[in-house]
Amino acid sequence: MAGGNTDWVALDRQHLWHPYSAMGGTQPLYPVLSAHGVRLRLADGRELIDGMASWWCVIHGYNHPQLNQALHQQMQQMAHVMFGGLTHPPAVALGAKLVELTPEPLQSLFFADSGSVAVEVALKMAIQYQRAVGHPTRQRFLALRRGYHGDTFGAMSVSDPVNGMHSLFADAVTRQFFVEAPAAGFERRFDPAELEPMRELLERHAAQIAAVILEPVVQGAGGMRFYPPAYLRGVRELCDRYQVLLIADEIATGFGRSGRLFACEHAAIAPDILCLGKALTGGYLTLAATLTTRAVSEAISASDPGCFMHGPTFMANPLACSVALASIHLLLASPWQQRVAAIEQGLRRGLEAARELPQVADVRVLGAIGVVELHQPVDMATLQPRLVKAGVWVRPFGRLVYLMPAYMITPEELDFLTAAVVTVLHEL
Repeated sequence: MAGGNTDWVALDRQHLWHPYSAMGGTQPLYPVLSAHGVRLRLADGRELIDGMASWWCVIHGYNHPQLNQALHQQMQQMAHVMFGGLTHPPAVALGAKLVELTPEPLQSLFFADSGSVAVEVALKMAIQYQRAVGHPTRQRFLALRRGYHGDTFGAMSVSDPVNGMHSLFADAVTRQFFVEAPAAGFERRFDPAELEPMRELLERHAAQIAAVILEPVVQGAGGMRFYPPAYLRGVRELCDRYQVLLIADEIATGFGRSGRLFACEHAAIAPDILCLGKALTGGYLTLAATLTTRAVSEAISASDPGCFMHGPTFMANPLACSVALASIHLLLASPWQQRVAAIEQGLRRGLEAARELPQVADVRVLGAIGVVELHQPVDMATLQPRLVKAGVWVRPFGRLVYLMPAYMITPEELDFLTAAVVTVLHEL
């Protein structure tokens, strides 16, 4: 826009909503003109090291030449074509690659628009499957407290019911079953008795429950909590025992974020339904996928009405599929395991000093995820500008100041990022 920085910020405030914000809010807005690697260039000339990978999806950094090229090549063919009755090479190739990479039982795939929609698709799959195999009363879900699965209505219903993000809609969403989340601590000794509340609930209500849905090993936006893989193995056994499906929401953890390609690998289990999103396209376009087993897809296809009842307009968009395939090839060709391990060590080293601050309740790290949990909720109006002034882009929420950088961040950039966070927290 010709009017300069001030004019388009003013227009933004006049017309645009931002995530979890008020219209015309007063918190600062920072106009971004370009981005490259892990750096955002603001309209006023400042550069910020991005610690968020734009909500965890830009795993290769911004403006990557190979991903740019994938989009350019696909645009020469077609930007979009409907997936109803048609198919195209990018969708087929991406689907085959995802089936190859995910646990072997997952052989059928549905492309969706976003992570929240992938969860909606998973819930509908579970209900249609249970109806197909003779359990029409199984239409509700069992989820973990402190979980988060998205902002659409089905996804809200299986997210923590007292979470501040969704409590406003508590009377409008379907009432689901919940059990307490496992105690935090990825490496702690797991007590099988922790599964007893889930076992008891399944014992009483299995006739109503279509599936258990959870975020494997890492609970993301509900609290950035890590829990033992053995808990996940126990849930898999309970689902088998009570003939309910297991839905793994790996929208946040998929594609290496936890140190494994998929977080389910920490527990060596396969879910019945797997949701992927966020890093799928390397942060270029919105795309998600819901994978399931032949048993589920064939049961749905063989029963009335003879199809799965969902179909987004932009399903399997060729541009998104092409850049997703390029992103996966780029990831697999890179030493991503070593990079994530190095980030983990850098986060542990750089954030350790925060543990001594009186306002800090906990510091925890897993893979390329670093979390500083405070005793009190973050004052965004104070903290965000101080972080920007320190030269970093970090978007805290609740009591959490957390980092999820791109995998190609250099050790020097990571040290700068963690030092800025610790310094700003120390000054509060």
